[in-house]
Amino acid sequence: MNKTIAIVSLLLLGCSGAFAETAYVTDILRLGIHRAQDTSDPAFQNLVSGTELEIIERVPNFARVRTSDGQDGWVKSAYLVSDKPAQLRVAEIEAELEQLRANLSESSGERLHAEREANRLSQEMALNTGSSDAIQDTLARLKLENESYESRLDAYRVSFPMAWVAAALVVAFVAGFVAGLWYLDTVIRKRHGGFRIY
Repeated sequence: MNKTIAIVSLLLLGCSGAFAETAYVTDILRLGIHRAQDTSDPAFQNLVSGTELEIIERVPNFARVRTSDGQDGWVKSAYLVSDKPAQLRVAEIEAELEQLRANLSESSGERLHAEREANRLSQEMALNTGSSDAIQDTLARLKLENESYESRLDAYRVSFPMAWVAAALVVAFVAGFVAGLWYLDTVIRKRHGGFRIY
């Protein structure tokens, strides 16, 4: 029987070193951490409720732990719990509640701002509805005028104003005549060494 307990204890010691678990000091005490495994020496540090510890190994009634600042020592395992003590949970919940209250206050301000903006936009929309009707009327009138101009333009596309055509022909004839005289004069001068001979 004693051999079985010893083997199981050795196995537990070997396994406990491989898997570090986290434990907390309970709510209602100050726990001394000792150098001696059986805690028979004076405590070198007192741990308050809620202190987070890393369990390095367990033996019957005692646990070797490491504090967050790296101190190793032994404590009575009866005072260690795996769940966070109520004091820590309450502090976390209060912090979360305070954050939620701040978020609620911020959200209320944003909601009020959004309501004001919605009211402003609805008033703007009411004003713009009247001007929208005027814009629709103006648009309809401009469409009618545009159709009138397009029909007049279609009538002029196939006809040419004869006065403009006659004027263009006269200008083209005069310009051609002047250009021909100038060309003829240039050719004659080149043939006769720069002298005009007609």
